[in-house]
Amino acid sequence: MSSPEATDPPSLYAAREPIFPRRVSGRFRSLKWWLMGLMLGIYYVTPWIRWDRGPNMPDQAVLLDLAHRRFFFFMIEIWPHEFYFVAGLLVMAGLGLFLFTSAAGRVWCGYACPQTVWTDLFILVERWVEGDRNARIRLHRQKWNAEKARKRAVKWAAWFLIAMATGGAWVFYFTDAPTLLVNLVTGQASAVAYLTILILTGTTFAFGGFAREQICIYACPWPRIQAAMMDEDTLTIAYRDWRGEPRGSLHKGEIPAGQGDCIDCMACVNVCPMGIDIRDGQQLACITCGLCIDACNDTMDKIGRPRDLIGYMALTDETAERGGDAPISVWKHVFRPRTILYTVLWAGVGAGLIVALFLRSPIDVNVTPVRNPTFVTLSDGTIRNAYDVRLRNKQGADAVFTISVPSDSGLLAELEGLAGLSVRVNANETLSQRVYLNAPRGSEPATEDRTQIRLWFEELGTTNRVHHDTVFNGKDE
Repeated sequence: MSSPEATDPPSLYAAREPIFPRRVSGRFRSLKWWLMGLMLGIYYVTPWIRWDRGPNMPDQAVLLDLAHRRFFFFMIEIWPHEFYFVAGLLVMAGLGLFLFTSAAGRVWCGYACPQTVWTDLFILVERWVEGDRNARIRLHRQKWNAEKARKRAVKWAAWFLIAMATGGAWVFYFTDAPTLLVNLVTGQASAVAYLTILILTGTTFAFGGFAREQICIYACPWPRIQAAMMDEDTLTIAYRDWRGEPRGSLHKGEIPAGQGDCIDCMACVNVCPMGIDIRDGQQLACITCGLCIDACNDTMDKIGRPRDLIGYMALTDETAERGGDAPISVWKHVFRPRTILYTVLWAGVGAGLIVALFLRSPIDVNVTPVRNPTFVTLSDGTIRNAYDVRLRNKQGADAVFTISVPSDSGLLAELEGLAGLSVRVNANETLSQRVYLNAPRGSEPATEDRTQIRLWFEELGTTNRVHHDTVFNGKDE
């Protein structure tokens, strides 16, 4: 008795089908071109903008100075202990993403996400070298020959240059750009700089050239999170099936009676960078870039049918339009309780950061009492406490500071290694200084267990003055 032939188990992996989006023109495509140019311009040009901060200070407008642990953004300088500014900006970015998603779906993904921007740029280069959709499909299917090798080599070389410029621009944000460029060309830059450029070049080349929609579908978590930000009033791209169905084709240049407006031309599918058919309904892969709207509107214009068979709409619009009513105003979708709440929160965090920025002092001080021992008794009975002071001068010039205690405190200040009570702190540096406070024998601070005191730090010749509260430990007689 013969056994049945063994069959291979079904595969759980589907090989990627390359997507070749067709060129399209329209308002959404024009918007994407403008935004791509703006964002790429900002990214590549920003490290080269100069900003005069005075002597001994970097003149790069935007600089993440990791060596000196500072962040410069034009006239703003952020120190490590002021990381709450960075945290606040991250909170604002998150709230902004929630706001835009609640109002218009994955508008970030479709227009401003770096993956989308660089993929658009790579597709543009691909179209210049290999032609539009049909030409690229033919080239993909044909066997390797001189023509295919030449076009692929030119395309990949252009991609590599873009990717290398991307990685190079990134490292320029972390040190002086002109100096680093010279060091990179002459081979004198650090290994970290070359390694960072190499990694970013490789990832940009792979993600923008080959992975493309795979990053959006499988690697990015946002498509799976966005549902929590959306509701029935969120604007997103949809197909008006009640108007387009049943689909058919033109007959003598006209749509037959009883047929919907969709002539199944596949224009919306052919221009989609994600390779989906929006007529199948909302899908995780859709990035709401609007290119299908441009393609469909172009077709509707050619056959003399109303535009926006595919367009931005909300679920509430679908309910209204199916019933024959007019859609709700776009502004009512955008300005509603949820989006207003996100806007208020976003603006509140921003206002708080601005207030904190203007209220911060140019002097920063930290006082740490020496605990071992908590006090010492000198030969004349004076009680002495020691404090380690870290005085940071956040200004662009050297400054002299005096350290003092209130005259009615019963304490006398003394600086270790110095004759007076003044210290010089270099510009944008931190000085560590040991400070002694002495309480004469029999005075109130000397006989009390703990006395609250206030140390004052004042910059000579200015009104800059800060204080730090601490305690003085006495003998408790």
